[in-house]
Amino acid sequence: MSELLYPGAQRFGFLLVERFALMSFASATEPLRAANLIARAPLYAVQALSVGGQAVVSSAGFAVPAADVARDASGFHTVFVVAGGNPEDWKGARAAYPVLRRLAREGVRLGGISSGSFLLAEAGLLDGRDFTIHWEHAPALREAFPALSPRPARFVIDGDRITCGGGIAPLDMMHALIAGRMGAAFARRVSDWYLHTAVSDPEGPQRGSTADRHGTRHPALLSALETMETALERPLSRTEVARTAGISVRHLDRLFSEETGWSFAETYRSMRLDQARRLLEQSPLSISEIAFATGFSSASHFARAYKERFGRQPKASRVANSR
Repeated sequence: MSELLYPGAQRFGFLLVERFALMSFASATEPLRAANLIARAPLYAVQALSVGGQAVVSSAGFAVPAADVARDASGFHTVFVVAGGNPEDWKGARAAYPVLRRLAREGVRLGGISSGSFLLAEAGLLDGRDFTIHWEHAPALREAFPALSPRPARFVIDGDRITCGGGIAPLDMMHALIAGRMGAAFARRVSDWYLHTAVSDPEGPQRGSTADRHGTRHPALLSALETMETALERPLSRTEVARTAGISVRHLDRLFSEETGWSFAETYRSMRLDQARRLLEQSPLSISEIAFATGFSSASHFARAYKERFGRQPKASRVANSR
């Protein structure tokens, strides 16, 4: 798409962070290209941006040429931050925070895609805002910014802030943005261009259901599992979980054994360790902080449990993910 501005064109900038999610970027930009083709008019102009104006390598290894955000961030209607899953890759993007804050003061609509919302939060641009982030990054964001609470939505539009979980959800988000400007019928034509026939509601889930993830349809067990997933920092007792599910402790134990093949304790520990691994990979928290954030009484207790589950120490997982 041409970088030139045309009468009536809205200029969209995408600040790409090293190893950004290529699918998320394509899902956000391709609908704008299709809108221009269908309208036979330059409705939208797209510009990739980076810190320093260097090409940025995507998650798939493809480099995308980009303009310097500090020098060329002017005349934009909307600027999205697009980032991937490794916090080590985010460090260089922090140099763009003053530019993003300036754009916010100038009334430019700002957005975050996938973990781009984390960077907006770190820049202080999501305070008091309704927003979302990819489900993998939500625990790290809550730990880093206790006053913020992302919603498990596919995308959220809150005035001049737009956030999206990433993946293919930007297709749904762009459908909404195009519909807001060009009308629902035109947006439908754009979505049909990509065989995107089932446009999801913004409040749609980011993940498969608890039933799908745990392989059970038993209502009492699903209630127990959902309760456990919301209480990882301060694990609940079997008695407390059974009470919330409306069953006896004996019935709870039998359901876990028959429906999952694991005990209550094994399942709960597995949930907490999976959460810990995500925090190791997605957050700057120390190992001790992660241990306490996932309900372990000490860093040493956490390290033993982690090695037993994953075959290596927590520190080794963090080092491996930073390479």
